[in-house]
Amino acid sequence: MVISFFKRAVWAGLLFVAGCAHTEPTPSATTVYGFFPSPARIEMDSVVATLQGMTQHGDVALFQEHVPWEELLAGPDAPSTQVEDLKNFVHLAQSYGLGAIFVVDPLNGLDRTEFYGVPEAWGPPSFGDARVRAAYKNFALRIAREFHPHFLGLGSEVNTYLATHPDDADNFLSLYRETYDALKAEFPNMRVFVTFQWDQLVRPDAFPGVSDPSRTPQEVIRAFEPRLDVWAISSYPCFLYPDGAVPDDYYAPLASMTGKPLAVAEGGCSSRTVGGFPGKVENQIAYLEALERQLEGRLSFWIYLLYNDLDVDAYRAYMEDHGAAEDVATLELFAYMGLADAEGQPKASMAAWDRLRAKH
Repeated sequence: MVISFFKRAVWAGLLFVAGCAHTEPTPSATTVYGFFPSPARIEMDSVVATLQGMTQHGDVALFQEHVPWEELLAGPDAPSTQVEDLKNFVHLAQSYGLGAIFVVDPLNGLDRTEFYGVPEAWGPPSFGDARVRAAYKNFALRIAREFHPHFLGLGSEVNTYLATHPDDADNFLSLYRETYDALKAEFPNMRVFVTFQWDQLVRPDAFPGVSDPSRTPQEVIRAFEPRLDVWAISSYPCFLYPDGAVPDDYYAPLASMTGKPLAVAEGGCSSRTVGGFPGKVENQIAYLEALERQLEGRLSFWIYLLYNDLDVDAYRAYMEDHGAAEDVATLELFAYMGLADAEGQPKASMAAWDRLRAKH
């Protein structure tokens, strides 16, 4: 559900080379905690403040990257402006002491039923298209070769696309398997995965048209086995349980489905009522405690969506200038999920997050 678009919009206006050496994230036997690197405002001071806060309250930044379809079509080592920009972004985060987790994202972060950025000249995109397959696989290999990450995702919230495009599902599964095998041939210790939108899996009744109620969550996820090193989910339960009362058995079934490591790759709750959805800081705390209680000791990494809230007015101006005004309302649904406000002042939920992080 969220929102690699907004992260890309930020960095597009803030290109800059951080002169520091490349380092690889260090594997850990404990849970690694982090955030998407999304500043409150699209300006360098805000970026610095966000990264400084993330360093104090987390271990990693998650970089979710759209596929540069045309640039990487020729091969994984082809010249790419996007890759060079990403190197700068990652180096900047590393200069503040943050490791990096990567997710290659071929889909639209605001609408997982469609691709993002595939050239119009290629016609209606599908995972059966040889060009789509080549660029996707090449980009995954390029990320692996450039950054040697311990964790590399090959898709975000993929069950939404699979449910709405059953005719393309086998194409994506075969492409994922090919890419997984290619990555493992070069980097056998890399942990490769896709993420699943958990709320849609366990409450398909609440997501008509974008869920497949005929398949259990276990069936959907196991379609990727055995080539799935981590079972990773995204989850925003406060859209379904606006009083913050996440059921005691909401996440627990995930732990019983597999003995493999688990992960939360994206999620959160709003501290403010927006778009007709009630929100408060107590809901954020309830969400954090529900995940910890039900999945305790099983998480390889835990990514909370935002360190700080987003300044909606600042983003609105940028988005209107860049032809994305229709996405402002969606942005606002997520804008107050930070554990600090837009000025960097911690909410009570930050203390809850720190307590859980200290346990691991």
